[in-house]
Amino acid sequence: MTSFIIIAVVVLLLLGLVAYWLFGKRSKPQLMVNQQLEEKYKALLTQHIAYYQKLNATDQTKFEGMIASFLQNIRIEGVGLEVDDTDRVLVASSAIIPIFGYEEWRYQNLTNVILYPDTFNNDFQFEGESRNIQGMVGSGYMNGQMLLSRAALLKGFSSQSGKQNTGIHEFVHLLDKSDGATDGLPENMLAHEYASPWLKMMHHEMQRIEKGHSDIDPYAATSEAEFLAVAAEYFFEKPGQLQQKHPELYQQLSRVFAQNPAAK
Repeated sequence: MTSFIIIAVVVLLLLGLVAYWLFGKRSKPQLMVNQQLEEKYKALLTQHIAYYQKLNATDQTKFEGMIASFLQNIRIEGVGLEVDDTDRVLVASSAIIPIFGYEEWRYQNLTNVILYPDTFNNDFQFEGESRNIQGMVGSGYMNGQMLLSRAALLKGFSSQSGKQNTGIHEFVHLLDKSDGATDGLPENMLAHEYASPWLKMMHHEMQRIEKGHSDIDPYAATSEAEFLAVAAEYFFEKPGQLQQKHPELYQQLSRVFAQNPAAK
């Protein structure tokens, strides 16, 4: 009987290890293995990505490797357009900028990005009326896919972008979703002890936005998830301005993204 109990315990332990490997490991971000980036993409990074331009030589090499890994693992396709190298660089940069502080992160909840020529509607039509969607993270049968307006993507990386960047916005939604809930609390990127201060600060700022006492885009007040994504756009597009006007928010986002872009 004793031998049977010992064998049963060993079997249960082995099953537990297998379950952890199959399911527990999958719940965490997968490692991103750096690759060499083609020269044509490096030239486009230099031309279009201000974030990349501000990096030192070592960090530029790191950024290039992360871009190469993303392009190798994620399919980028077009509807009503032919995807070109600039599109690929802008999509990949939108993905890498928010995770640059986490070199080995990989978007395990994404398989492909679909580009539309311009804004689209809830039926994924880019012609006709009610076309007000610039980007969307898929759910249900669209799970694992992201839809982006090429026009919005290009504008986000132009000198006229202001505090907005649709590509970064949507990829931050993906980061938020990686813990299982798109709720404005990126648990995979924020230690547990910082969760409560983040939520308190976020709700306070949302109230200020609703009262017209904040320069953060009003869309951020529609939900916690949108607050995180809109604030992240501000953080990466105008970091110095955010740090000056919203020092606590800047500090919290620096912790979330493990970056200090205002120092660049």
